[in-house]
Amino acid sequence: MLGLRRDKKDEEGASSNPFQRLEKAAVLQDARTFNETPIHPRRCIQILTKILYLINQGESIGTVEATEAFFAMTKLFQSKDMMLRRMVYLTIKEMSTLADDVIIVTSSLTKDMTGKEDLYRASAIRALCTITDSSMLQSLERYFKQAIVDKEASVASAALTSALHLMKPSVDLVKRWVNEAQQAVSSDNIMVQYHALGVLYHIKKRDRLAISKLIDKLSRSLRSPYANCLLIRIAARLVEDEEAGADSNLYDFLESCLRNKSEMVIYEAARALVNLKNVSARDLAPAISVLQLFLSSPKPTLRFAAVRTLNKVAMTHPLSVTTCNLDLENLITDANRSIATLAITTLLKTGSEGSVERLMKQISSFMSEISDEFKIVVVDAIKSLCLKYPRKHNVMMTYLSTMLRDEGGFEYKKAIINTVVNIIEEHADAKDTGLSQLCEFIEDCEHTLLATRILHLLGKEGPRTQMPAKYIRFIYNRVILEKPPVRAAAVSALAKFGAASDSLLPSIIVLLLRCMMDEDDEVRDRATFYKAILEQRQKSLTSQFILNTLNVSVVGLERALLQYTQEPSDVPFDIKTVPLAIATGSEVSRGSTSDAPSAGPGAKPGVVAASRQDVYAEQLAAISEFAHLGPLFKSSTKPTELTESETEYVVNCVKHTFSKHVVFQFDCTNTLNDQILENVMVQMESSDGFDVELNVACPALKYNEPGTTYTCVTLPDDLTQVTGTFSCTLKFIVKDCDPNSGEPDTDEGYEDEYVLEDIEVTVADHMQKVVKSNFAASWEELGDAHQIEDVFALTQIKTIDAAVKQIMQFMGMQPCERSDKVPDNKLSHTLLLSGVYRGGHDVLVRAQLVSDQGIQMKLTVRSTDSDVTQVIASAVG
Repeated sequence: MLGLRRDKKDEEGASSNPFQRLEKAAVLQDARTFNETPIHPRRCIQILTKILYLINQGESIGTVEATEAFFAMTKLFQSKDMMLRRMVYLTIKEMSTLADDVIIVTSSLTKDMTGKEDLYRASAIRALCTITDSSMLQSLERYFKQAIVDKEASVASAALTSALHLMKPSVDLVKRWVNEAQQAVSSDNIMVQYHALGVLYHIKKRDRLAISKLIDKLSRSLRSPYANCLLIRIAARLVEDEEAGADSNLYDFLESCLRNKSEMVIYEAARALVNLKNVSARDLAPAISVLQLFLSSPKPTLRFAAVRTLNKVAMTHPLSVTTCNLDLENLITDANRSIATLAITTLLKTGSEGSVERLMKQISSFMSEISDEFKIVVVDAIKSLCLKYPRKHNVMMTYLSTMLRDEGGFEYKKAIINTVVNIIEEHADAKDTGLSQLCEFIEDCEHTLLATRILHLLGKEGPRTQMPAKYIRFIYNRVILEKPPVRAAAVSALAKFGAASDSLLPSIIVLLLRCMMDEDDEVRDRATFYKAILEQRQKSLTSQFILNTLNVSVVGLERALLQYTQEPSDVPFDIKTVPLAIATGSEVSRGSTSDAPSAGPGAKPGVVAASRQDVYAEQLAAISEFAHLGPLFKSSTKPTELTESETEYVVNCVKHTFSKHVVFQFDCTNTLNDQILENVMVQMESSDGFDVELNVACPALKYNEPGTTYTCVTLPDDLTQVTGTFSCTLKFIVKDCDPNSGEPDTDEGYEDEYVLEDIEVTVADHMQKVVKSNFAASWEELGDAHQIEDVFALTQIKTIDAAVKQIMQFMGMQPCERSDKVPDNKLSHTLLLSGVYRGGHDVLVRAQLVSDQGIQMKLTVRSTDSDVTQVIASAVG
């Protein structure tokens, strides 16, 4: 104890990190001290601490170095010093993945695990868990079973937590410990109960009936608050999976936990109830009442937990939270500013329209005292308010402008800008105010990513305002004062003003001429390129190269250019061979790859994240059978489920469209642990002119290990025949196997098949969504050479909003200029859609909808190919 006191005093007296300048070579050299006789515990502990420090700091230790240090460390098992032995166990765990032949200490750890010293036993079990593989575990199984039911709580908890870690490599072996885990769940120790319940759940989690019985059995016998909290989370997850809501018996269990003696359990139950999806406001009342009581608790942690949970509930059930408004008002003056902030933001979501300004004044008084995390909560509340009370957006914009000028980090400023953009999208009359505020912000903006994003927004929305010329000064200031990436984005924004406005074009050309003398080559190149395009004064050129940017995948473009340079050819590089970028989310808030960097703070420079389709393209390119298909055009965004999730074989399908083929990717899972499936493939049949060209079978499908098989189908020669239905049958060879080991009983199997749901190929599967920032310019660029105009009566659709959704679903195209948002109570609306059809054909659609005794639609389709125009026009009819 004297030694421990001295160490603690020395540690407190230290003014800096004693390990700050450690050298790996020197530390590993000191590890030779482990071989000395007699052993010096204090010195060895210091060396082990240094090794652990180096590992946790990310220092790279080679396998040979780690192995030498590890073998030297094994000599320390001869010491009886308690602190040294525990440091040895800890170092074994950390070095188990670095050194070779770590299993050499198995016998020593097993001896300590079964010894009489309890302090050694628990640590030895944890260390043994990290070095044990499946083959060794069977010989140690009886020791782990004994440890799980040991009377010493620390030993039992160590064995149970080790069992959880061993679930991945040896799940079937750990399942045999279920009886011991059930015995441990009756322990008097609260942590043993908690860990035992975790093991039981992971053993039985695939059997819903077993989990239901487990909850029913333990709902009244658990004394551990931690175990009760875990049981509540298990029950809540089961209620979600069954989609039963308040009709489930498990819901009654969750509600009964609201009357538990432990505040921790009561809060966990209330939190679980309010987070359920299929419950009404009436069913939430008991949980809301409990949280309301916590609001007046003398404990700050309970008040914080309650108000934070109610803040989330207010997003989905604001009326349910209004009963707590009086208690929330009392928390506005809480000494804990985090609690006060959450209380005000909750009131903003639940209060009346007249109380908005009063609450905003109160929160403005201490905004500087709270952290950025809670400032972001305030910003999110303002965003919700603008959706709830559209007439208050002018007031909210004033507060947002003030917040932009205040101190704050990147995430906080980003949240404000997202909110401003959202208000601009929802309220056209807020555009001028919002853009002006953003212009003032970039004058002093220190975040390059935010500045470039705002400049892109100005270039897109500015030319459409009543006075576009007033924004040019702010943009050109960035060319003079900012960093090269911001200057480049400013040049692009200026070019968009010149392309959209003939009156501003001469001035823009003069400004671009000045930008051509910039010291940065990216800025000069952009200015030169845009000036050359604008001087042509051709709408088709400005639409193609300025107003509507290139919609290609950055990762796909990099891959295509690399392949083109590695395989020299006399044929020029064709940009149409590059996969298109997937249009998702708000085009304004996402920004443009040409104007703004795509990686956020902390990301590696120049690294662009690969999209889902880029990953699919790389996987398909690695399959030799598909080498002749050419570049991938489109992959379906969501897999199609061909079986129920509870069936013997689970199969999902992803459709990959090429220029003349469709590849169906079937992701299969075998849920039977007594079977191995071999030569797995899906047989597809169609009577619509599609031909099955080849199948790529999955060699083997083991229990619970996903596998993939592919079927390639040739599209019909008739370009107007693009839709079809396929019947699918899963075919395979079955081999019975041992459920525990997974080894097949015999080398010979038998053929079997499993009928799957049908798959449909629709027009949307041949269409890729692309963003057209300026629809009018693109419409004029395409011209009416291949145009079809027709009138339809949508008799089955009752509202314009429903018609918009159905048309977008049928055609699989991207809505432009926020035309997918239909104002309330409007009897007419125009939907603008853009996309690229298979083969690289641009397609634009203008659907004029009128609500008059049903929905009437005038549909106009333009494309670069007459057959494509006919296909798109027939998608609705």
